[in-house]
Amino acid sequence: MDSKSVKEFIRKEVPDWDDELIATARFKAFSGQKSDWEPKFQFWKSLIVKIARHFGVFIISPPQVKNEWFNRGGLTPLCIDHVLFIMYNEGEITRISDMVGPYSGRITQLFYKVKSLMNRSTMSPESILLEDCLILTTLLKEKADEVIKCLSESHWNSHCVVTRNKFESMCGGQKEGYAVLSYLSGCRKGRYLSTNKKELIEGIKVSLSSAVVSGVSSLDFDTLDLIWTQEKLQQQLNVIDRRWEMSRQSALALLKSGNKKLALRHAKEMKLGTENREKCNSLLNRVEEILSVIANAESTKQVTEAIQIGARVIKENKISIEEVQLCLEELEESIDSQKQVEKALETAPSLDMEDEDIEEEFRKLELEIGSGNLKDLNPEAGVSDSEGTDQSLADALLNLKLADDAPGSGSAIQNSGLLAKNKESNSPMLEAA
Repeated sequence: MDSKSVKEFIRKEVPDWDDELIATARFKAFSGQKSDWEPKFQFWKSLIVKIARHFGVFIISPPQVKNEWFNRGGLTPLCIDHVLFIMYNEGEITRISDMVGPYSGRITQLFYKVKSLMNRSTMSPESILLEDCLILTTLLKEKADEVIKCLSESHWNSHCVVTRNKFESMCGGQKEGYAVLSYLSGCRKGRYLSTNKKELIEGIKVSLSSAVVSGVSSLDFDTLDLIWTQEKLQQQLNVIDRRWEMSRQSALALLKSGNKKLALRHAKEMKLGTENREKCNSLLNRVEEILSVIANAESTKQVTEAIQIGARVIKENKISIEEVQLCLEELEESIDSQKQVEKALETAPSLDMEDEDIEEEFRKLELEIGSGNLKDLNPEAGVSDSEGTDQSLADALLNLKLADDAPGSGSAIQNSGLLAKNKESNSPMLEAA
């Protein structure tokens, strides 16, 4: 993220950025009551967050913000240190040094929290600018949600284990990974784990559901070992592919120059690389199969636990098997009915009618209503003239094949009573339709 790109973005977001009078007022230091400089503070705070979100960062450097982002011909905002200090006091910004160390134990994490509270009370606007890294807490939460969403797309279980390198690459770097894991650890949604066999293997266990992350088990360590091996094998495959391509290019160039001896040597390297790739790929496939078996076993375990819970609930509430079967049958019938409705809606033909055709049909209905056909109704049956008119108009409207999007088609039946009662039913009812 270079300063030139940031300045171009600022000019798009703030059209009057280059206005000298407005810029002079904005660049002044805060003075007076908070109500006097509150709008200016909101402007700078909003602009900082917009820039960081646009460029996909949530860790900012105060000197960079003041001297590069908002530098106008050598002039920098005198209020920016105060802006960052207020954001820090309000919890919208935190120092990376104040964050709980996610790779340490519980006692060390508690020490970090106490230290953070003590440091916050002694901070000043000038000391904020001396910090190397400040974290925008809102964007940190957004980044954590983004990482969890990305992991959920490739994992079907309620939690997953990834290597530390992969987690940090998803977060955007080592500092970013540290901040995101610290936030997830504080929410009890992430946990650090490590194992040391031939070398140190570090990983992160992340909860992909609303529940807190469970404790680390021996299966998690074995899974981490397999995932780490998978990544190492994939890296080795990439190296083999690059070397094979280099040997191929060299062999072709030597053949064109007539040096067949050296070209043959590169051809042998290509063959050796192909054999190594087959061996490496075979191992990679085997590791992926084992990981797939573990994932399927965890899914089966969750289904089994759900069945056991359901059976226990049925037993506690004294629900008979016949009642359960009846509920399942009703549910199946409901699903079938819904599918039939959806199928009918998908296959229903849509009829296009002009407005003139609709008006003509309504004229015919009005003439029908105004004629002497109302005498056929039997008053002794307890049905009034108005109700009979409603019924006859409703029956007539049912015979109309209006398209779903025809104007007034949804409200015609509701207004049928008004049509019958209105003696002069020409223009007003046509307008309502």
